[in-house]
Amino acid sequence: MEGAPNAQTRWLNSTVLGVGLASLCSDVSHEMATAALPALLASIGAGSAALGLIEGLADGLASFAKLYSGHYSDRLAKRKPLAVVGYVMTAAGMVSFAWATTWWQVLFGRAGAWLGRGVRTPVRKVLLTEATTPETYGRAFGLERSMDSAGAVIGPLLAVLSLSAFGLRRTFALTLIPGLLAALVIAFLVQEKPHTPRPSAGLRVGLRGLPATFKRYLAGVGLAGAGDFSNTLLILWATQAWSPVYGRAEAATLAILFYVGYNVVYTVSCSVSGFLADAAPKKTVLAAGYALAVVPAGALLLPGASLSKFAVVFGMSGLYMGVWETVESATAATLLPADARGLGFGALATVNGLGDLASSVIVGALWVLHPAAAMAYVIATSLGGAALIAAL
Repeated sequence: MEGAPNAQTRWLNSTVLGVGLASLCSDVSHEMATAALPALLASIGAGSAALGLIEGLADGLASFAKLYSGHYSDRLAKRKPLAVVGYVMTAAGMVSFAWATTWWQVLFGRAGAWLGRGVRTPVRKVLLTEATTPETYGRAFGLERSMDSAGAVIGPLLAVLSLSAFGLRRTFALTLIPGLLAALVIAFLVQEKPHTPRPSAGLRVGLRGLPATFKRYLAGVGLAGAGDFSNTLLILWATQAWSPVYGRAEAATLAILFYVGYNVVYTVSCSVSGFLADAAPKKTVLAAGYALAVVPAGALLLPGASLSKFAVVFGMSGLYMGVWETVESATAATLLPADARGLGFGALATVNGLGDLASSVIVGALWVLHPAAAMAYVIATSLGGAALIAAL
């Protein structure tokens, strides 16, 4: 009993707090841009299919960056500078939307931003893992995800205020401020623990050496992720559904406010699921989170465009995503050996990124053909992933 308070104290240190603050600042930046992105695409004549392609390709590029960054970071004596570079790249990509006049320029900006996100993500997770203990991984990752989602609440609210006060282009320009603050927090607040660099080895050799249980875990994550479409599609669908009733401008504002609600739910879900993951079997918590994705998918198939319908869609999406993103990382941390954490987190992020690529493109295209086909695909992948994780 005497060791428990010390363990609790150790996990909440300057590095855990610094990683969380960096996530908050960076998320304010890119969520401001994400909330305003549908309006930008609408203004240049791009629709759901273009948005799905932009999100999917950007996520796919980021996924490979995560894999190589994680593999490379295991061979470095100091990982932190790599994370700083990644945060700067993300900030630069977001601010580039201020000058975009075609959808392919948005694609390049989003790809550059997500390339930086790919570089930093596995490094950030290793820094967080090494700053805490296995008994408190859930709480540490839950705090980081909660602060990230707090940024996702603040970002869209700032976007609404900025769009009203400064207009669309200047809103994107303002995203540079919190984006650069994130890089500064990592540089000056996060303290990296010394570690022995992993001997140089090829990527394939490293991947083959990952634990068998972790590989089975990745299969379940990948299947569920193949139906985890971009939140920007939710904003777009809500805007399209409400435009005939409220007009495009008011519908877009309503959709952004509902997205703020999504992030409020997500914030609470991250904290609660982090504590649950430390108290119960992580695979059980994660499988339940995957299965919850059925609820918003089913709600989207209901007729009409009522506010209550979309409240269920956004709210339940925030609930299950809080579980997914917190418990996936906490579970991976328990399955990975210390000398392969960078590669392992990179592999996890790559699997998630490939799932995002498939889901954003497939769900966006299926929605254009028929919404029922899109949501049936989401339900099948979510339940399949839940079954694989539960069977570990």
